[in-house]
Amino acid sequence: MAFAWKASGLTYNRYLAVAARVVRRSLKEDKRLQAERRGEMDLRFAKWKNGKQGDNKNLGEANVSAMAEQAGQQGQ
Repeated sequence: MAFAWKASGLTYNRYLAVAARVVRRSLKEDKRLQAERRGEMDLRFAKWKNGKQGDNKNLGEANVSAMAEQAGQQGQ
């Protein structure tokens, strides 16, 4: 028996991110704001090519753009 998240092509980390976002959005206003602040990411990363560091990118923004790109490719 395969897990639904695995069958749909999601990684476990992405599945957890989606589930956490759904739970945060279902909370009442005061608790939701507190939970959304905890869920914000302030991580940065850079890709290295040929021994040189590339541009620093925000991990949260890069993840959102990668998810949108993947959704666009699956829709074609």
